Amino acid sequence: MRALHLLPAILACCLSASSLAAQGTKVWTLEELFRRNVGTREQQDTQFPPHKIIGNLYYVGTESLASFLIATPDGLILINSDYERTVPIIRSSVEKLGFRWSDVKILLGSHAHADHMQGDAMVKELTGARVMAMEQDVPALHAMTPGNKPHPIDRILHDGDPVTLGGTILVAHLTPGHTRGCTTWTLKVQDGGKSYDVVIIGSVGVNPGFKLVNNPEIPQIADEYLRSFKILRALPCDVPLGSHPAMYNLAEKYPRLGKGSNPFIDPAGYQAELDIQETAFHAILDQQKQGN
Repeated sequence: MRALHLLPAILACCLSASSLAAQGTKVWTLEELFRRNVGTREQQDTQFPPHKIIGNLYYVGTESLASFLIATPDGLILINSDYERTVPIIRSSVEKLGFRWSDVKILLGSHAHADHMQGDAMVKELTGARVMAMEQDVPALHAMTPGNKPHPIDRILHDGDPVTLGGTILVAHLTPGHTRGCTTWTLKVQDGGKSYDVVIIGSVGVNPGFKLVNNPEIPQIADEYLRSFKILRALPCDVPLGSHPAMYNLAEKYPRLGKGSNPFIDPAGYQAELDIQETAFHAILDQQKQGN
């Protein structure tokens, strides 16, 4: 009799599990992922509450464009200047956290698209920071000249290069496809007496209009994506981040900050995001192969 009484609850649990499984197998379209990541103009230009992520790592970006700040005894490292119009927003976030904008010593980027690195010249002009970029993205960055300002590059990076300041070491990983020099950054942070591996994904998104098959300019572009997924899968990751906050569910995690365990410690979320992106990649690759 007891088992019969429990049957409705068991069935409800099974249905719930099936529903969650169905959600997990959803294949995102390129357009859905693009909208999820890039957001609206208002989201791009709206300051997200600046906050400490973990250790000496902070968020200073907008609702849909991620910028990260790393504080060291010798100054600050900024990752992603975003658009020129968002530089004042980033500066405001840095200062709200109690840091000095003039202490930004190094400026890095995720990849050579305007929504991540257009503001490089303005940040350098205001802070004097050294601008560093992956070799394969240099041509695209040189063509990025808002207001006819030349794009500054003080150090050209290569796959595996370290960037160091005040005891913090970041490593540049070439993860091409989204751009030729798309860069994923890794670092270790200390928090609460423990060490955590942080991965800031550059991007493995396939934007609408990308040609993966018979691409005359980059014939090997599909292989570059595949190699990048392999590299990302092999990176140890406790704290997944990305060039767009939707890539690590910032909006969902932020309200839980300070209410128990750190929500940004999410190794399963890292693999889940790679699953979403790789599934979408293979779907469009198969579609384009069938159409050629």
